[in-house]
Amino acid sequence: MINLNLTSATRIGLNVLALLGLAVALYLGDSIFVPLTIAILLAAILWPVVEWLNKRVRVPWTVACFIAVSLLVGLFAVVTVGFMLAVPKMLLGLPRADSPEDQQRFYSQFRAQVMKVTPASVERALPEEAENSKLYQFAKDAFKTENVNKALWSLAGYLRNWLFQLVLIMFVALFLLMEGKMLTQRVVEIFGPSEEAQAKVVATLGQTAQSVRTYLVWRTIVNFGLGGVLGVVYTQAGLQQAWSWALLAAVLCYVPYIGTIIAGVPPVIDAFLNVSPIAALGIVLFYIVVVTVEGYLIVPLVMGRSMELNATTVILACLFWDLVWGTPGLFLAMPVMAALKAVCMNVPGWRRWANLMGTDEKPPLDDEPLPKSPTPDPEKTLLLAEAPAKPRGL
Repeated sequence: MINLNLTSATRIGLNVLALLGLAVALYLGDSIFVPLTIAILLAAILWPVVEWLNKRVRVPWTVACFIAVSLLVGLFAVVTVGFMLAVPKMLLGLPRADSPEDQQRFYSQFRAQVMKVTPASVERALPEEAENSKLYQFAKDAFKTENVNKALWSLAGYLRNWLFQLVLIMFVALFLLMEGKMLTQRVVEIFGPSEEAQAKVVATLGQTAQSVRTYLVWRTIVNFGLGGVLGVVYTQAGLQQAWSWALLAAVLCYVPYIGTIIAGVPPVIDAFLNVSPIAALGIVLFYIVVVTVEGYLIVPLVMGRSMELNATTVILACLFWDLVWGTPGLFLAMPVMAALKAVCMNVPGWRRWANLMGTDEKPPLDDEPLPKSPTPDPEKTLLLAEAPAKPRGL
């Protein structure tokens, strides 16, 4: 056997190269890894539903898998249809491209709202005649019929690609659910015939599945609860696209910080243009209060502090996964990091990395036992497979 006397610097360099190679592989294989990652996450979420249908309702396992996936497809269909119905409504709210009167009326309304909140004269930036305004000319060019049609075609292409990816993801998730027990048992067997090693792998996979499920399920409940509250308030405030902005917030809040900020901009603009500047200010203050309560009270309460990632980790994770996988990476960053943190907490020698990602002031060290938690159910690993049988000798 060759004995490589590697220095610490050499080991660090090799680890950096390995991480760089992994990042490049994830980037080049995004068409494979993104659907697969989403499918694994969905399978972990749907497993309790399938298990309940199979054990409590006595539905055959395969049929239960089809029912669970069908329910998820229905949820995605409702969200997609909601956005599709919102687009024509938004277009109807814009001035017609072939009607100068509508355009002038819209411009005058916008100018009047700006004049209510600025003490200085707006004549230079927003002259009374729309044709003399550079801002108006820019908006007019942007909303020409050909540009709008081009944007709609791009949106249709994105939607078509999304539907294709959705079908692929649902098929993969269905196969993972149907073969989850067998696949997880094979994963456990990779780590050798040792009963102790396999028990540790089962426990690690169970903790990882629980972390991912806790994050995604509660994140979904909180997001759509937040969307419901925002929709009611936006409707009472008189916003024209109240429920569209609420649905947008429910989806974008899966992306921490960035998505939350972006989701708060459209309702403020809607209130400013169609209600009043005071209403827009009220929307801003209400939105800040709601997302603050949601982020610093509700989420830690329902998820627990063990699920929390510090702000530095969150920002770096969003930047990294956006670089590797683009927009899907922003939505996958948090569940992937939650799974990674759970793995690091359970692998000997890696707990320091989990501590680096967490928010605990006094996190457990490598040689300290983890805080007491429910014993992982051997039927609830990453794909919630049954515990492997007693290992056989080689």
